[in-house]
Amino acid sequence: MQNRHKEVSNEELRVTSEGSQFVTFSLEDEEYGVEILKVQEIIGYTKITHVPNTPEFIKGVINLRGVIIPIIDLRIKFSMAKVEYNQFTVIIVVEVNGKIMGIVVDAVSDVLTLTDKEIQEIPDFYKLKADYLRGMGKSGERMILLLDIDKILSFEECSKLEEISDGEGV
Repeated sequence: MQNRHKEVSNEELRVTSEGSQFVTFSLEDEEYGVEILKVQEIIGYTKITHVPNTPEFIKGVINLRGVIIPIIDLRIKFSMAKVEYNQFTVIIVVEVNGKIMGIVVDAVSDVLTLTDKEIQEIPDFYKLKADYLRGMGKSGERMILLLDIDKILSFEECSKLEEISDGEGV
């Protein structure tokens, strides 16, 4: 999908007994997925207010309908090369450990339903460095790295984000 805003219909949002649904997105040349129940909405990239003395991957905050939401750049968090944001760059607003935050991704692909048979465990050699991976999804020839969004940030990082969204770090 090439739009800045991903419109997700009510039909797409329902969880089916046929499998789990994931919002898929790209970072570099890889495709990732996050459980749809964790996604609040998808918005086009917007101006972010920088907050001093925060880790580099915390881009800052946005005001989303009166709520201050911290924004992290997954490319930086995952130690990927920085790129210029473009017309496909979006912010996925997600719930992480009971808090609302935004994650900047290169582009949103689609909503994908995967059955249990299509989700495989993470190979052991990845688990040491990527405990935030829930599994690997396979859909046709596509391989999707499925994120456990609640494990993306450490306790200390979550505490820092909580300070920012509560206004203490601003």
